[in-house]
Parts: sequence; C-alpha cells; structure tokens
Amino acid sequence: MTKLPVAFFGHGSPMNAIEENDFTKSWQKYSESLGREVRQILCISAHWYTRGTGVTAMSAPRTIYDFGGFPDRLYEVSYPAKGDPELAKAVADLLPQRPVVMDQSWGLDHGTWSLLMQMFPEANVPVVQLSIDATLTPKQHFEIGKALAPLREQGVFILGSGNVVHNLAATFQSEHGLGGPPESWNVTFDAMVRDLLAQERFSSLINFDRLGKEAELSIPTPDHYLPLLYVLGAKDQEDDLSFPTTGFGGAGISMLSVSYS
Repeated sequence: MTKLPVAFFGHGSPMNAIEENDFTKSWQKYSESLGREVRQILCISAHWYTRGTGVTAMSAPRTIYDFGGFPDRLYEVSYPAKGDPELAKAVADLLPQRPVVMDQSWGLDHGTWSLLMQMFPEANVPVVQLSIDATLTPKQHFEIGKALAPLREQGVFILGSGNVVHNLAATFQSEHGLGGPPESWNVTFDAMVRDLLAQERFSSLINFDRLGKEAELSIPTPDHYLPLLYVLGAKDQEDDLSFPTTGFGGAGISMLSVSYS
C-alpha cells in the first residue's frame, strides 16, 4: 500500500466549514491529490486538549459545536463520518508506554470537521481523533507523532489541525477582526516557522518557547501549535515538504498548512 502524506492544516474560523475562499479551495485541491488511497483519518485537533491521552473509540462520533457567536446555519451542520474502534485500538497499541483512554463521549470537534467538510465532503471516510495531553512536554508530543508514523503505510491519513499563530485576543482587538491584515509579529513568526521547517531544524520548533517575542505573541497557549509537532514526528527522511496553504486569517491567526509526502 502507498505511504500516505502527513499534514498539518491551519483551520482558522469555523466558518471555513461552510464558506468558499482561497483557504478552503486549497484544502479541496489537496484532498483531490490524495486520491482514493485514504482508508481512515486520524486527526489531532487543537480543540481536544485534555489531561491524559484519549482516542475516540465510538462507531458514530457526534458533531461537536465547540464555539459561540456564529450564524445559526453553522450550528445546523452535521458531519456524519463513521468512527473506527479498530483504528482507535491500533493507535493505543502504538503508544504502549502511556495509558490511552478509549473515549466514548467526545466526537468530532470543529478543528476536525471544519476541515473535513471541505476535504472529504461526502463524509465517507472513517475518522478518529487523538487528544492532546496538556501534561506532556512538546518533545513528548513529537515522540507520539513518531510512534504513529507506521499508520501512514496502512491507509491512514494523519492530520494535525490547529494554527501556527493563534492569538484570538489580538485578532478580536483589531478594528478589522477576522478579515483584517496580520500583525507584524504574526508575519515574522509565520516566516520563521517556514524557514525552520525548510531547514529541518525541528529542535527549534519543538523548543518554541526559546524563539523570542514573536513566538510568545503567536503562541499564548500551546494547544493550536502542538498538532504541528505530531506531524513533524510522523514524517520520514524521504518526504518532501510543501505548504498547501499560506496566508492569514486576521491580525493574530496564521493559516499556514504543512505537508510531507
């Protein structure tokens, strides 16, 4: 079986689930490039940030509306992809050094379904989410990504969902809101991340707290950044780097996407 790519996508506003713009068009184009090789999807979403590690193990995960203040039509969206308890168990088996809860309560949050509605609109590929354990170090998140890498050769598309820059306070304090230009530190840090990725300086990306003031402003909390580290862990030496999506979703949001294939 062909080894599948592994990717991190900046998901931005939940409205991207139902709108058409340059970002969503790039997501659609990327999913078309995957062809029919994707048998299952494992998503690491910024919005399932937990104490301990969990994996969704239900056969029919619910659509979670983990946001507020958006138009009613967004709350009417349903993404009825099936779950995959067997994949959930396979994920847990790859992580023998830590207890993994086979979760029956979570489902698919908007970090997952807002992307997949554009990438796999027919919801015909089973989806499992892996939580981000807030008690772990960035290096440990990277190591979990490494442990999950064999899934790429089993028809599993590993998808990290977050934003390299995610400072909502800066975005909503801007007079332009979500549609406004990025702050200078956003642009600087976005470019820094791309350069470090191109140079494969993963140690610097793992130790993001040492990257200066721009990193501090761009990552006020680590939840949206950490999914990138899973993707870096799951890449291998033969992979080529690409950036399927670039640009910004407001003063404090980067929409950068990163793919290894």
